[in-house]
Amino acid sequence: MATVQIDKLLETVVKEGVSDLHISTKQPPVVRLHGRMRRLETKVLEAEDTVALMKSITPERNQQELQEVGGTDFGFAFGKKARFRVAVFKQRGQVGMVLRRIPNEFLTFQQLGLPPVVEDLIKRPRGLFLVTGPTGSGKTTSLASMINWMNDNLDHHIITLEDPIEYYHEHKKSTINQREIGVDVPSFPEGLRRALRMDPDVILVGEMRDLDTIQSAITAAETGHVVFGTLHTTGAQGTVDRIIDVFPTSQQEQIRTQLSTSIIGILSQALLPKKPKGLVAAYEMLVVTPAIANLIREAKTYRINSSIQTGKKFGMQLLDDHLFNLWKSGTVEEEDVMFKCNNPGELKVRIERAKRGLLEEEEGGDDDEYDDED
Repeated sequence: MATVQIDKLLETVVKEGVSDLHISTKQPPVVRLHGRMRRLETKVLEAEDTVALMKSITPERNQQELQEVGGTDFGFAFGKKARFRVAVFKQRGQVGMVLRRIPNEFLTFQQLGLPPVVEDLIKRPRGLFLVTGPTGSGKTTSLASMINWMNDNLDHHIITLEDPIEYYHEHKKSTINQREIGVDVPSFPEGLRRALRMDPDVILVGEMRDLDTIQSAITAAETGHVVFGTLHTTGAQGTVDRIIDVFPTSQQEQIRTQLSTSIIGILSQALLPKKPKGLVAAYEMLVVTPAIANLIREAKTYRINSSIQTGKKFGMQLLDDHLFNLWKSGTVEEEDVMFKCNNPGELKVRIERAKRGLLEEEEGGDDDEYDDED
């Protein structure tokens, strides 16, 4: 009964282009479509339904982890149609699940609307490139697109450390080894240490959560590798501060110096509902120029935002500027822009002024939008 049901549910998810499926007791299954939550018109799930649904897809070792610590994550393939990242958890003593759909196809930089400078940065022979933003802002999709671009265009050895593996990459021009935390290697720091002995050109670190991982990633970037990492920070300035703050005060000066020489760029992103349907990404792009490296080294990160604003010729842009342009071009609603921006006060004033028509046409406003059917 349950397997039929899970197949039916997943079929719906794939067909409708849903991003997430939520399974919880006392309500029907719920899907997130174009950023909004919707209940499916099926029966209300009882405790035994959620357990049966969980058991029909959850590997033995994950069921054990669920019993021991109350939660578990894994990835699985739904035939050739899609892959899913699954979080199983207990709530009020009962089983709940969230399944995130991982599309099978990679999107191009143009489809994602990524800043064009990304392509130049990832061709560099070494350095740390960070992709940041809250959960569900499309970081994984952007990174998968970058790795896929490298795989198509460069003859590299690429090692990914992921928890869990989401997009599967075939070997094309590059050789790609994907290692799953908890399955292939116990932890991110351990995976990074081992990776350096595996003759890599590129290392992707799924999450830079702790001091150990951050330190290893910076070292790897300094020693002649391109390292991709993700953090759950918003904005480039906040990201630099967060990395430095992870370290004890006595080490911060050294880390500033190391970071200033190793970091090449920070892409910070947010995902918004698009009118009338779909999703669109807004990006902040920091390109680390010698001037910005200086700001990092001299602890003047508070000046990064104004440097991004004046760094348009290097391909930089502030998140709030991109959001403003998305609003101005009628792509997104004002309330969604206000919800995602870094500086609501300033942006509100700017939008009000634009509404009153005080704003002369912003130069080069609307040439950087693409559809994002993520």
